[in-house]
Amino acid sequence: MNAIERNKVTIWQMFKVVEQKGFIAQCEFFADQVINHGIPINREIVRAILQDILTTFPDVKMAPLNIVAEGDWVVAHCMFSGTHKGVGQIPFVHEGLLAGVPPTGKSFKTQHIHMFRMEGGLIVEHWAVRNDFGMAMQLGLLPEAAISTAK
Repeated sequence: MNAIERNKVTIWQMFKVVEQKGFIAQCEFFADQVINHGIPINREIVRAILQDILTTFPDVKMAPLNIVAEGDWVVAHCMFSGTHKGVGQIPFVHEGLLAGVPPTGKSFKTQHIHMFRMEGGLIVEHWAVRNDFGMAMQLGLLPEAAISTAK
């Protein structure tokens, strides 16, 4: 198996581990030092970010729909879902959208695209494109004017 296939398999394994052991378990796939959206962080900050997501959405699921790889990069197209039952604390986790927002009790289901750069079998860089607008609509967090304009 070549390096590209190994990287792709590693990301598939990460999703399987998350399904079996829980959302925070994906930490073991990140290197000690990571670049997240251009910001250097460490694995403990990755853990804090994942914990904030889990606090906000205790039933969070991230299911891969498709995974492709080229060079050191692996791209995962995912379905992200959960129920807003907690209060997020870290402003940049949800683009500031949910930090301090009381739970709505509503569920959402949106698509994400995550890009992972791999080195030595670990994630050393992560970027994501998320549908936060769609999530906010489903959670009832947008004014009616914004929703009718989007339709």
